[in-house]
Amino acid sequence: MPADLNHPFIALAGPPNAGKTTLFNALTGAGSQPVNYPGATVEYAMGSSRKSLGVELRVADTPGTYSLAPKSPEERVTYEILFGEPTNKPQALILVVDGTQLSRHLPLVRQVLETGYPMVVAVTMKDLLARDGVVLDVEKLSRLLTVPVFAVNGLDTHSVRELAAAVLALTRKPLPTRLLPVPWSSARQELELKWAGDIATQVRLTGASAAGRRHSLAEETKRIDRVLLHPVFGLLIFAAVMTLLFTSIFWLAAPAMDAVNGLFEYLASAVLAYAPHSLWADFVAGGVFGSLGAILTFVPQIMILFLGISFLEDSGYLARAATLIDKPLTLIGLNGRSFVPLLSGYACAIPAMMAARTIPNRKERWLTLFIIPLMSCSARLPVYSLLLAYIFWGQPAWKPGVALALIYLTTLVIGSVTAAVVRRWIKTDDHSFFMMELPLYRKPSPLGLLKSMAMRTESYLRKAGPAIFIFAVAIWAATTFPNYSAPTASEKLNTSYAAQGGKLINPLMHPMGGDWRTGLALMTAFAAREVFVSSLGLVMQVSEQDEKQREVSLLGSMRQATRADGSPLFTPASSIGLILFFMIALQCMATVAVARREFGSWRIPVVQVVAFNLLAYVVAVGAVQTLRWAGVP
Repeated sequence: MPADLNHPFIALAGPPNAGKTTLFNALTGAGSQPVNYPGATVEYAMGSSRKSLGVELRVADTPGTYSLAPKSPEERVTYEILFGEPTNKPQALILVVDGTQLSRHLPLVRQVLETGYPMVVAVTMKDLLARDGVVLDVEKLSRLLTVPVFAVNGLDTHSVRELAAAVLALTRKPLPTRLLPVPWSSARQELELKWAGDIATQVRLTGASAAGRRHSLAEETKRIDRVLLHPVFGLLIFAAVMTLLFTSIFWLAAPAMDAVNGLFEYLASAVLAYAPHSLWADFVAGGVFGSLGAILTFVPQIMILFLGISFLEDSGYLARAATLIDKPLTLIGLNGRSFVPLLSGYACAIPAMMAARTIPNRKERWLTLFIIPLMSCSARLPVYSLLLAYIFWGQPAWKPGVALALIYLTTLVIGSVTAAVVRRWIKTDDHSFFMMELPLYRKPSPLGLLKSMAMRTESYLRKAGPAIFIFAVAIWAATTFPNYSAPTASEKLNTSYAAQGGKLINPLMHPMGGDWRTGLALMTAFAAREVFVSSLGLVMQVSEQDEKQREVSLLGSMRQATRADGSPLFTPASSIGLILFFMIALQCMATVAVARREFGSWRIPVVQVVAFNLLAYVVAVGAVQTLRWAGVP
């Protein structure tokens, strides 16, 4: 954390799920960035305060902590930020607590108070309290705690501005010369919990509007949890929720996908009409619009996936899912802490691996990192969608939706089996336990969900876009030259550089039911899995000169494509083989680079690349040959 004397440095601290990050975003807007703490793999966020607040601050969003006696890497980093750096400690703290969980969060306030840190307390979730007709007596709470207390809402600029002004005033006072937490015994901890309960009772004012209310939010949460956390029904409901999510990816996204198809069809046709038989027009229409259209067609599905995951997070259900999955995960050497990183892997393996840093047990963290690449990330979704659309051509949308849910469930099973096998070779005496604070159920903010979906989709496009464009140009050139002026598209393709190079891997692709064209598309997918769709479109010579929509033209070409012997190139068996290959193969080189950083060496990432890709090939070949033997074409 570089020093900056012109901008006071403050930190946000507090328990997990208290609304700390929401408040941090309200203070800093979009001007924040992740920072790696020196000597640790845990990240925290740093940012500058928004100009509209009228103050100039540097703000750190520290990892969540339950106490000042660190028990996890996250809590250790928070401790080091607050007490470890002698020259650049925060000049004041904003301690964030959940207003619905005061009795559990106030002991942390007491601990920080004893250190002498200049601080203000920000109480969040006042909207949830208001739902139950409860108002916090903030002035009384401030007197009892002997520090300024503010009830804040991240969407209320006025309350955030007041908080920022108060903490800025504290930075003008010098820090105590010695800042260290006082250790608490178990007996002291019990006394402080009783004290916190008494304080919470004193400051909660129940309004008349709550008199006729049948159940408080906490009581409703308990009633819902009796069903959602049931050891049998809870798992069935979780499976139904995930199936609904993946099914909706198909039927909700269909209109938007058609619109994207239509847009790129129009753009490509306009370019070709403007300059027919021109090399540059062919490049823009087929190379640029063709490849980008093929991949952007699936962005609506990715947006729905991110929207669904954000809804599960914000509603409080995701924490319940981690609790439900804890027991099954213990059978393979993991626990509920691994669930969130594994679920994050369904969006992208890179942040998922970073999320695994919060697992304190070394063996469980190692196993989680090892199997995260087996989770089906969003980059695989365009490939699954294309191949499932081919398999279920003309059939109701629920069929590919259910198949997609089965794919995601199967990857979890494959990862579990892999972890169960690999853990036998890991020798460690570490012991772990799983404890998670379950937040109250909340009604997610529509605006917040849309922002989260937009940010994640933007991140996905930023990561995938450059690779897609670069490889689109390369594949277009490889399929166009050296015989650009060939009389037919077929002759041009068969004499191209792509054909000459691709035919070298034809013997490997034949057992999978493919040929050099699918092999070439698979090779480009090692840069980014999404490139497979655009590469396949280019190598199949799907041009926008067709009058059909992009998706239909690609699927139509797949249905008509044949191998050298005249047999169909794409069949249900070969498509299933490709799906299985993508389910297991580790093709993302960015993931390999992050794995190297998280494991601390290249040894394990190299093992992952070799083992997962070899296993993917063997499984794909085995599946194709078995299906053919069973009579499936």
